Amino acid sequence: MKPYTQQVVQIIQGIPEGRVMTYGQVAEMAGNRRGARQVVRILHTLSGKYNLPWHRVVNAKGEIAFQDEEARHTQTLCLKREGIVLNDRGRIDLGTYRFNPWEE
Repeated sequence: MKPYTQQVVQIIQGIPEGRVMTYGQVAEMAGNRRGARQVVRILHTLSGKYNLPWHRVVNAKGEIAFQDEEARHTQTLCLKREGIVLNDRGRIDLGTYRFNPWEE
């Protein structure tokens, strides 16, 4: 596994229950602030193998990025089970729920 991929996996594994990070935030922490799309690919290919909490990663607006309705619904349920509130527009308040390991 390449070092960047390994960093991304470790960062996502470290997101605590009830908190979220953005794709861009994960990418920047892993050393590539412009690597959000790579984070998406890593999540897609390695979530099952490494049992990643994929549902805790959202876009920069605090929204679920899935276009597929079933996947969107599954992520919403997973987040709600952890106590994360989505507003009526399907957004998460990043000021409340964003995990920032540098501050914790």
